[in-house]
Amino acid sequence: MADYAIVNIKELEDQAVKFGLSPNVEARFGRKATDAKQGGFSYQKLAPDYRQQFGHKHEGQEEFYVVLSGGGRINLEGDTHELRQWDVVRVAPTVARGFEAGPEGLEFLAFGAGETGDATMLESFWEDSGSGSG
Repeated sequence: MADYAIVNIKELEDQAVKFGLSPNVEARFGRKATDAKQGGFSYQKLAPDYRQQFGHKHEGQEEFYVVLSGGGRINLEGDTHELRQWDVVRVAPTVARGFEAGPEGLEFLAFGAGETGDATMLESFWEDSGSGSG
């Protein structure tokens, strides 16, 4: 394989369908598609006013989130912050995080560097954090 890769994000398989999250979520992951060794990325799109059903954190993977369009909120360990187009959020590995779209939906890219498969899913994240409206 070449020492580079070019992929079209929208041509990657929508993993949200596999996990029963569609049509409220679109999730396309590029680590394997690009044969990345040290980092990865994903494209996420949340329907208007949709809150992710879970949060997550990592053991060793730092992540960056770039809001492409729309807006909403991110919950970081119970602290919620408004997000708007072109905001960038850096999150340390062990910080629990989850997203909620605003009335225009929320579209973002996530970039990570570090170990793969080190995510811990937090099923009742919004309720346990004491934040949110639902």
